[in-house]
Amino acid sequence: MENTQDFYEKGWRLSVGIVLFNSNKDIFMGERLDNRGAWQMPQGGVKLNKNECLLSAAKRELFEETGITNISFICKSKKWHYYYLPKFLSKKLWKGKFIGQKQKWFAFEFLGEDDEINIKPENIKQEFCNWKWVAPNNVCELIINFKRDTYMKVLKEFSKVYS
Repeated sequence: MENTQDFYEKGWRLSVGIVLFNSNKDIFMGERLDNRGAWQMPQGGVKLNKNECLLSAAKRELFEETGITNISFICKSKKWHYYYLPKFLSKKLWKGKFIGQKQKWFAFEFLGEDDEINIKPENIKQEFCNWKWVAPNNVCELIINFKRDTYMKVLKEFSKVYS
């Protein structure tokens, strides 16, 4: 079992990102509730205090943000991906503790039906106000600019899944 403490890097929030493909090879995107017009794939922090493994963190984050559990693991990114937060965000997010995120990305296939998707979870802070399936070639057009480079690299690495 991996020790996620080993992945800690000062100044970077350890997190996971999820590329969720449907049967048409389209990708799940959610519109952020706190920033209308900003779309992203599910992502979130790893619970270091619980020594949560990265795969478990990815499954948990996917469930918390979408209600989805009916998935099949495809692969994970070979390397870590980093992005800096803009200064105005880094000062207010996570009490100013991080300059950005260090992420391991996971690809999953969604095995369920769209009516299983629930972006308004009970007892969990809602992150998305809308969602849609997006063709891989259109994902980077929707993503906020400071995450675009990371998304391009992740999609390139996972291109064998959808091509």
